[in-house]
Amino acid sequence: MIDTNPRRSLTLARQMWTRFEPIHAITYFSAEARDAYEAVGLRGYWRGYFAGRAAPLGPLDAAPVIAMFYGFAPQMVQRALPDVWSRATPAQTLHARRTGAEAALLRLAVDVEPSALAEAADLAEAAVDLLEPEGRPLGAANMALPRDPDASALARVWQAATTMREHRGDGHVAALVTYGFGGIESVVWRAGDANRAEMQQYRGWTDGEWDAATTRLVDRGWLRPDGSHTPDGADAYAAAEAATDRAATRVWDAFGAERTERLRDRLTPLAVVAFTSIPGSNPMGVPHPTGG
Repeated sequence: MIDTNPRRSLTLARQMWTRFEPIHAITYFSAEARDAYEAVGLRGYWRGYFAGRAAPLGPLDAAPVIAMFYGFAPQMVQRALPDVWSRATPAQTLHARRTGAEAALLRLAVDVEPSALAEAADLAEAAVDLLEPEGRPLGAANMALPRDPDASALARVWQAATTMREHRGDGHVAALVTYGFGGIESVVWRAGDANRAEMQQYRGWTDGEWDAATTRLVDRGWLRPDGSHTPDGADAYAAAEAATDRAATRVWDAFGAERTERLRDRLTPLAVVAFTSIPGSNPMGVPHPTGG
């Protein structure tokens, strides 16, 4: 049973994140997703990434996407936006991201009971209906997308998982801002002393930008000069994570313990198989669903 004790409710929010994050992430790591983006003219991984995530917002320029995506170097976003909209419209991109994700999940979910998927879709959409859009631009844009009455259960689950993921992500950005982590500083802190090269490449920051952010965190007492975490830094980042979970818990409190537990259990088999598509080295940091 899900623990409904309010002192342990943050665990519930994190459990649910470990279910919907891997399902959403199929759009970044599957061959089917890449093929679908390429079919509408979005060749190259990052064109598909930036267009796919930004498409619910319409044909935006780079500036608001830099703000919402937060941890990416501005120059990396500017290389993709607004150029991607000359290659595929937001509507074409939305169709591609759904069909690519659906195809990947169809391949992976061959052993998942269809009735469980249908129930998961119904429950997930009911949970999405309870999300609060205020202060959540990416979440709100996904919430506003029209639902296709003819969509498959897999497509419905994927879109609901995506909406919940982006809604939580908006809250995480707000928490990072509140606790003093700028976009690059949040990436540098997470990389610590062991993962600079990969995280820097994933997010597009130059050596000079990375070193300057490291210096700021060292001066603040949150990193040591070698990039390792200090206790004060760990406490500050833990506070941002706790605030993210605290805000994300609201929807599950409204949804109720029984329905939340059932949704968690119905999403778990799909999340487990989706997790196999996520490479071991990636910037997401989501743990295995059954360990959440």
